Amino acid sequence: MPTISAFFGIVIQMFWREHGPPHFHALYGEHEAVIDIRELRVTRGSLPRRALAMVLEWAVERREALLEDWELCSQLKSPKPIPPLE
Repeated sequence: MPTISAFFGIVIQMFWREHGPPHFHALYGEHEAVIDIRELRVTRGSLPRRALAMVLEWAVERREALLEDWELCSQLKSPKPIPPLE
């Protein structure tokens, strides 16, 4: 499970061989949420409100890079790191 970014205690991961829609996993402590890249909404799990707001802010600014990483993972290639939220 490649980590593609990390910021403020939040870890963003993308897995190989997962089925669509394009998504990523956001982990914060004991919480985990699956975020749809195209719609930028939680499809499974949950995060505390503040952590979710940061994840969504990060994803809005990096949606194109996330979709590129999704394509790499679907081809069983390593995703590229994506800069963290600053």
